[in-house]
Amino acid sequence: MSIQAKIGPSILNADLANLAAESQKLLDNGADYLHLDVMDGNFVPNLTFGHPMVKCLRNNIKDAFFETHMMVCKPEQWIPQMADAGVNLYTFHIEPVEDVAKVSRMVQEAGMKVGLALKPGTKVEEVQKYMDVADLVLIMTVEPGFGGQSFMADMMPKVEWLRNNYPNLDIEVDGGVGPKTIECCAKSGANWIVSGTAVVGASDQRQVMTDMRGVVQRYIKK
Repeated sequence: MSIQAKIGPSILNADLANLAAESQKLLDNGADYLHLDVMDGNFVPNLTFGHPMVKCLRNNIKDAFFETHMMVCKPEQWIPQMADAGVNLYTFHIEPVEDVAKVSRMVQEAGMKVGLALKPGTKVEEVQKYMDVADLVLIMTVEPGFGGQSFMADMMPKVEWLRNNYPNLDIEVDGGVGPKTIECCAKSGANWIVSGTAVVGASDQRQVMTDMRGVVQRYIKK
């Protein structure tokens, strides 16, 4: 199975009062999936939205692939609600979780794919023992919690390590990723690209996403 290049705009940067319309526009402009940032004000110092909003979004957008990025202290707490809201990929941080394998199994049993996320300070080797349950690994390229931060290029060795050890793994990067930093991510082996401001705020969203996807595809072919 060859990996594919996918671009998932982070809707945190969109106009949250018009989220369904903004999300549909992103999909119409070529987004492969939507990246939904869920923050609890504890694990990260910011508060966003929860499952009621995700469910409303799903009621308006039937077919899109939804990933929730759970920046929360107790990811196990929201699994049934997010599954009910129509989430496809449940990505949670391993840092606050005592039994990652158990939470991963709960996610699978709820009918969702499992994503494991790592903060910048977490060693990439920490996910090694969970690779049999992970559908995707997310390497944060900023400190999670707020949009608009600068991209941390020193996270790329983590991406390279994953790509070298798990050639068919979906590897996602999130934080400060846009046209200026996409080459660096693609070259290191990332194939799922979360981009917030660079896509959502672009005057030509389609062009930005097409260009970034093209860069990733070029490196996959190598």
